[in-house]
Amino acid sequence: MIVDNSPNQKSLNFLEEIIQSDLSAGKYKSILTRFPPEPNGYLHIGHAKSICLNFGLGLHFGGKTNLRFDDTNPVTEDTEYVESIKEDIRWLGFQWANEFYASDYFEQIFQFAIKLIENGLAYVDDSTSEEIAMQKGTPTQSGSRNKYSERTVEENLKLFNDMRAGKFKDGEKVLRAKIDMSSSNMLMRDPILYRIKHAHHHRTGNDWCIYPMYDFAHGQSDSLENITHSICTLEFIQHRELYDWCINKLAIFPSQQFEFARLNISYTVMSKRKLLELVNENYVNGWDDPRMPTISGLRRRGYTPVSIRDFCEKIGVAKRENLIDVGLLEFCVREHLNKIAERRMVVFDPIKVVITNYEVATQNEESLFLTTENNPEDPHAGSRKISFGKEIFIERNDFMENPPKKYFRLAPGQMVRLKSAFIIKCDEVIKNEHGEITELRCTYFPESKSGSDVSGLQVKGTIHWVNANENIAIEVREYDRLFKVENPAKEEGDFKTYINIDSLKTVKGFAEKSLNEVSSNERFQFLRKGFYCLDKDSSKDKLIFNRTVTLKDGWAKDAKKN
Repeated sequence: MIVDNSPNQKSLNFLEEIIQSDLSAGKYKSILTRFPPEPNGYLHIGHAKSICLNFGLGLHFGGKTNLRFDDTNPVTEDTEYVESIKEDIRWLGFQWANEFYASDYFEQIFQFAIKLIENGLAYVDDSTSEEIAMQKGTPTQSGSRNKYSERTVEENLKLFNDMRAGKFKDGEKVLRAKIDMSSSNMLMRDPILYRIKHAHHHRTGNDWCIYPMYDFAHGQSDSLENITHSICTLEFIQHRELYDWCINKLAIFPSQQFEFARLNISYTVMSKRKLLELVNENYVNGWDDPRMPTISGLRRRGYTPVSIRDFCEKIGVAKRENLIDVGLLEFCVREHLNKIAERRMVVFDPIKVVITNYEVATQNEESLFLTTENNPEDPHAGSRKISFGKEIFIERNDFMENPPKKYFRLAPGQMVRLKSAFIIKCDEVIKNEHGEITELRCTYFPESKSGSDVSGLQVKGTIHWVNANENIAIEVREYDRLFKVENPAKEEGDFKTYINIDSLKTVKGFAEKSLNEVSSNERFQFLRKGFYCLDKDSSKDKLIFNRTVTLKDGWAKDAKKN
């Protein structure tokens, strides 16, 4: 067991307290947790919390964590999801001790069901799902058993084996546990343990046509693996009684279930069903759309494993549901990217600046290239050379013809510093026949070169720029929050009516030529814009960058205005 007794040790969350108590009491020599996703979709940020929790507990206490796929529903599951889940876990920085599938245990779980039947604790029921629901009663009224519950052990064994042999149609029969039809916990009122599904399974093919329900596969799989602490979200708290009943009646390894609050984040939805709707109805461009809360979507958007793990650490482990501000997630990635992202200059809405007194022919090669640091936050990031020239592009909104007081960017007769270059002064504004500004004519001061300025000039503004004749054209996808309300799942009507139609804007830009040689793993800060990464849709002839996050939280600023 690993226990930090240093003065700076942070307080333990309630799960850590339970595990530490169990280990201190000698209940277990070491712990074994598991992450049990159903391979019926892509993992989202809520799963990331569960991954970090389960794997984190194993690491903290010197134990291990299994990856087990809960593949008991062949209709919705696919190998594609299996592979994507494994990729997501590895990307987050974790490695499982063993890779298992609930389908690995189908025969053993079937034998567990046989044991319950033999002990008079399970029976085959011919009732329809509607009839079973009626028989269960209500939360204030006890349920009642039907005539099928009186079948003999021999009859139940024969029928259950016939179910396995494929002699009945889907829904024609189920196997139910025989527990307590008056229990205050509705799940304990003779729950279904097995159902018939004539469907091809992604691993077992057509070997089985009956499949265990989640409640009969989960606890037994935990037990077969000797899982010590089975960590689930709060919606499974009512299932714990059945979890314990099955383990007790089967007299198998006593795995224990513990619950924590699931992750809910503002301005998004976390339901797989709702996320599937967004994909199928083309509100987003697939599961890895950078606006989606899926791990693959966050990865494509430019989020880092460190930022997601940091986010999961900051929100902690709670016993009650709450809504976490997505701004905290954005803060975590912004904080990490600020440390690791190299800086680049990109102009989105260009206006040409002609430096009238810059004569290329009189300049030596060194003066044509300026040196600038890649990341002021990282002394090991090095520097790069950027091309300067007689014609440059600046952002159109960095110039104002009739500026107000305390305007420190470029204006007629006003000076400004070009980032990592020189101070320039605007002398003339050129317009077309429609009165639109097409060009600015400026002079520059050679003695004002950044890093060796001896001009004595003082300016308060610095703007970015790009050489107008030596650059690369790029496409930039500016992603924002997918919904315009804080909790779309709780709003009236269809949650999709609250989608933010401005969640994706595409703009063109001109960038430093150094961006021509980048990989999908690199992260960049476009100066004064935000943090960006190369998108998978890019090609050699067309570079596409995704905005991960802005430099500041614009939503918080808008909220204050309102």
